[in-house]
Amino acid sequence: MSRKLFVTTALPYANGNFHIGHIMEYIQADIWVRVQRMQGHEVNFVGADDAHGAPIMIAAEKAGKTPQQFVADIAAGRKPYLDGFHISFDNWHSTDAPENHELARQIYRDLKANDLISSKTIEQFFDPEKSMFLPDRFIKGTCPRCGTKDQYGDNCENCGAVYAPTDLKNPYSALSGATPVLKSSEHFFFRLSDPRCVAFLEQWTQDGKLQEEVANKVSEWFSPRQNPDGSMSEGLGDWDISRDAPYFGIEIPDAPGKYFYVWLDAPVGYLASLKNLLEKRGQDYDAYMADPALEQVHFIGKDIITFHTLFWPAMLHFSGRKTPDNIFVHGFLTVNNGEKMSKSRGTGLDPLKYLGLGMNPEWLRYYLAAKLSSRNEDIDFNADDFMARVNSDLVGKYINIASRAAGFIAKRFGGKLGEVSGDGDALLEHLRDAMPSLAELYAEREYGKALREIMLLADRVNAYVDQNKPWELAKQEGMEGHLHDVCTVCIEAFRLLTLYLKPVLPALATQVEDFLKIEPLRWSDAAKGLGKGHLIGDYKHLMQRVDIKQLDALFEPPALTEQAPEATETIAPGGEDIAPVITIDDFAKIDLRIAQIVNCEAVEGSTKLLRLTLDVGEGKTRNVFSGIASAYKPEDLVGKLTVMVANLTPRKMKFGLSEGMVLAASHADEKATPGIYVLNPWPGAQPGMRVR
Repeated sequence: MSRKLFVTTALPYANGNFHIGHIMEYIQADIWVRVQRMQGHEVNFVGADDAHGAPIMIAAEKAGKTPQQFVADIAAGRKPYLDGFHISFDNWHSTDAPENHELARQIYRDLKANDLISSKTIEQFFDPEKSMFLPDRFIKGTCPRCGTKDQYGDNCENCGAVYAPTDLKNPYSALSGATPVLKSSEHFFFRLSDPRCVAFLEQWTQDGKLQEEVANKVSEWFSPRQNPDGSMSEGLGDWDISRDAPYFGIEIPDAPGKYFYVWLDAPVGYLASLKNLLEKRGQDYDAYMADPALEQVHFIGKDIITFHTLFWPAMLHFSGRKTPDNIFVHGFLTVNNGEKMSKSRGTGLDPLKYLGLGMNPEWLRYYLAAKLSSRNEDIDFNADDFMARVNSDLVGKYINIASRAAGFIAKRFGGKLGEVSGDGDALLEHLRDAMPSLAELYAEREYGKALREIMLLADRVNAYVDQNKPWELAKQEGMEGHLHDVCTVCIEAFRLLTLYLKPVLPALATQVEDFLKIEPLRWSDAAKGLGKGHLIGDYKHLMQRVDIKQLDALFEPPALTEQAPEATETIAPGGEDIAPVITIDDFAKIDLRIAQIVNCEAVEGSTKLLRLTLDVGEGKTRNVFSGIASAYKPEDLVGKLTVMVANLTPRKMKFGLSEGMVLAASHADEKATPGIYVLNPWPGAQPGMRVR
C-alpha cells in the first residue's frame, strides 16, 4: 500500500552558512526519503530558513542591512550545499514568508480560543549597557539543573533542561558581558501546565512516535524531581511565547509591540513551506493536511528535543491540527578526536571547502550513512577511517566488480549479456533475497547495518570473481561461454548492489543506470534480471579513490592572505617601528584564543599585576597574571571577553603559575600617551574561538 509522507528537517537559523552538522541531518533524511520514493510512496520533503529573532536583528544591524535583506542573502547561499551533496528537498522556504505569518497567527488564535493563552507581568533580564531586553540566547550562565557553565538562557545543551533565563546562575549578557538587571514587562504564555496539555503529552510522547531513549528522557520532564543542585523541578511549566520590541519576527495579533518568540513560529515554518509548495502546484493545502493517511515525519538533532516533543505537538493538537507521526532524533557529529562540531568554537569540517577540493560528495554520504543508526548517538568523522572505508568499500569492493567484467562484455561479446547458470544463478538469487531485509533496515534508519550487509554481499560477488578468474578464462580455448556467463553474473550483481546503494549514492546510481541502459532503479527491480542479449554501454570509471592530500587540505586551517607592503613613508605607529616581517607559518605557531574572564582579583604584594581566571573553552580554567592593574579594577573585567596567547610556555612567578598571556594595547611611550587597553572581541565571539 502506498504511503503519503510529509517529511522535514530542523530549520537552520538564518545567521550563517550550513555547517557539516546540517549536512549530516539532511543526508540522513534524504536517504530515508529516497528509500520511500523507490518503494513507490508519495513524499513531500521540505525545509526552510529559521529567519526570526533578536540575534538576526542584531547581526543585520552590524552588517548594515535590513533583517529581511540579511536573511535573503543567507538563503541565496543555500543551493550550492544542497545541490552539491545531492539533497532532494522539494521546497526550501523561509519563516518570514507570508504563509508562516498567516499560519502562526492562526495557530495562536486557535490556542487562545481553547483557553490556553494567558498573560502576566514578569521580570525579564535587561542589558543596561545595550538598553534592551535580552533574548534568551544572549543570556548565558550556569545551568540551574546540572551546573554546566556557559549555557543559554532557554535550555541546557548538556542535560536538555528547559528553564527561564532568570533561573540561570551567574548570568551575564553575551552582547556586552554586563550583568543583566531585571525589568518588568507583560508577556504571553502557552499554558503547557494545563492538565489537558500534560495528559495529552504524557500519552503522545510514550506511544511509539519517539525513539525509546528519547521517550524515556522526555518522561522525566513531567513530574517533580530533584535536580543536581538539590532543588526540585516542578514538571511542565507554562511557556513564554512573547518578546518585546525591538524584535524581528511576527507581531502577535491585537498586541502592538509584542512578537512571537522565535521558537513558536519556527516549527510552523514546516507547515508554511509545505503550503507554499502545494500552492505552487495548485494543490489544496487544507485538504492535503486533512487526509487521515498522511504521515508527518521530522528529522532533528538531540539539542532541540524539548521544542519538538513538548511545545510543537501541543501547539498542533490544541489548535486542532495534525500532530507528528514520528520525530527521529540523531546525535552530534564530532571530528577526528571526538570533539563536538561547533561553529562557535571554530571547529568542524567545512562542507563547501570539501566540495571545492573536488572531493566526491558521495564519499561523505556513504561514510556518514555507514555510521548512522536509528538511535540518537553521536558519530565521529575520522579522516583515516573515512579514506580507508571509502577506498576499500566503494572502490575496492563495489566499483571493482563492474571494472573486472565490463571490458570483456564489450570486447568479446559486443556489449551484450549472456545467460546465467550454475553457481552464478545461486549467487544472484542470494543477492535478490536480501532486498526485503535491506529495505527494512533503511526504513528503520539503520543505515550502518544496511551498508554492512551490502558490503558482505559485495564480498561474496568478489569471491565468485576470484574463484572463476575471468582474466584466465579469457585466455583459454573453449571457455568463451563460461566467460560470458561469469561476466554477465558480475554485471547483474553490480546492478543489484547499485539498487541497494542508490539511496546513499544517487548520482553514482544514475551513472550506472546510463551505463547499463536501464530505467531508474526501484526496489521492485531486484526481482527482474536484465536478460540474455541486453545491450550495455561502454564502461567508464565511476569513482576515484580518496587522496590523502585532499584530506590534509580539508583539515588545513584557513590561511591568512599575505600582501606585499606598499612603498610608503616609514613612520612609527604607536611609538615604535613595525617588527620584522614574518611568514604565515610563523604566525600560525601563535595560538590566539578568545577567553572569558570568569574571575579577576588583585595580587597581594604587587601593584602592577591582576590575577585573571580565564575560560578558553577547554572545560577547565587557566590562571594568568597580567600587568594591567593600573588601568582596570578587577570587578570591571569579570564576565568580559578578551584574547589570549594559549600556547605560551607556562611561566612560574613568585605569585603562582601563569598559563598564558592576555593581549593588551598601549603606546610605547606611556608617559606621552598613557593607557593600557585589554583587547575585547566583538559581541558573538565565544570562548575557545581561534583568532586567525
